[in-house]
Amino acid sequence: MRVEHEYSRAGAWTYLAAWDVHRARIFGRCEKKSGIKPFDQLVDEVMSQTPYRTAKRVFWIIDNGSSHRGEPFVERLEKKWPNAIAVHLPNHASWLNQIEIYFAIVQKKALTPNDFLSLEAVKKRLLDFQIRYQEIARPFSWKFTRKDLKEKLKLISDHIIEQYEPAAFQALKTENLLPWNKIQETSSVYANT
Repeated sequence: MRVEHEYSRAGAWTYLAAWDVHRARIFGRCEKKSGIKPFDQLVDEVMSQTPYRTAKRVFWIIDNGSSHRGEPFVERLEKKWPNAIAVHLPNHASWLNQIEIYFAIVQKKALTPNDFLSLEAVKKRLLDFQIRYQEIARPFSWKFTRKDLKEKLKLISDHIIEQYEPAAFQALKTENLLPWNKIQETSSVYANT
């Protein structure tokens, strides 16, 4: 195995970004380090502008990163920006956050291949891409309603019943199945043996 010794790491940026899904607006910045102060600066950058400063409510959908995890962040946010509401996603559910989709696009379109000669070149590429993306981005229009969700869940439950119930029960509809308390009574015998 041959090993090259010419590689030298020049450092890294922390790229912080916020995405307004209703206006297709990106707010991004490159920071030398992550942490509470850089993240709060991003929040301040967004919240100090109209329409966010004057909005009745601004929801911040966030993962559980150390700079914005838990109650300390919620208190910090509400103290400085009373109209801001933090919504923490469950662990391992960052894929629900729309900014993560943007980060995936950045990775694919702006950072691959990773052949930058300097940190400044990385920063320039990130911020240039952000400007370009801003030009072509469209507002996110969520059309999936609670009714749609209920219909999908019904389809899924019917499919699961058809797939995994014995053949004699496949003709039954979900409304005709035993209630949960009856299932628990009959299955408790098997659980305790």
